Amino acid sequence: MAALTNLFADLEGDAPDEVVTVLHAAPGLRVERIVSTGQASPPGFHYDQPQAEWVAVLAGSAELRFADEAAPRLLTAGDTLLIEPHRRHRVERTESPTIWLAIHFGPEVGADERP
Repeated sequence: MAALTNLFADLEGDAPDEVVTVLHAAPGLRVERIVSTGQASPPGFHYDQPQAEWVAVLAGSAELRFADEAAPRLLTAGDTLLIEPHRRHRVERTESPTIWLAIHFGPEVGADERP
């Protein structure tokens, strides 16, 4: 029997780090719930992932900046975005809490690795 999961349950209040929960993993696919409570990428840091990542903001808001764009993109509840492989990006800010649904897909996705 499949486990029932509620994406809005068990939220951490102002945790020092983002809380990442892997909801499903299979070869070439990883689905995560990420809860951000004000975190941002370290200064000068950019993610550079070998796989694609589709993100949806379920609650809260965040600013995501791509290395090749001058201004950050504001994502609010209901917004989705596809991040292509090796598209360098960073999280400029998050509201507390911001709940993300992240789907990593492609041939280089490991079942238990986090970029």
